[in-house]
Amino acid sequence: MNEKTNRPSLLRLAAAVFLGFIVGFILFFISAMIIGSVNHLMGMNISIGMDIAENILSAVLLVIFVAGSIALFCWKVWMTPATEVEDETLVPEE
Repeated sequence: MNEKTNRPSLLRLAAAVFLGFIVGFILFFISAMIIGSVNHLMGMNISIGMDIAENILSAVLLVIFVAGSIALFCWKVWMTPATEVEDETLVPEE
């Protein structure tokens, strides 16, 4: 009855999606700040900003980072087996 399956639990997948959202947003903000710094120092006209409603390039970059992060974390959860707690009964030593 207690058969092992290779499929991860729903809770682990939900945690991977949640973590993917968080990491994707953080990566987007870091890349937007780096691109903005390079844009300011070099005098380039790259239109990436933190305001994703202002231009489509920022929105596309955000979607790429979030979708990539979610896919990476879900893949990692799918490939990593769940940890198993071993029940060790204490046997008194004589």
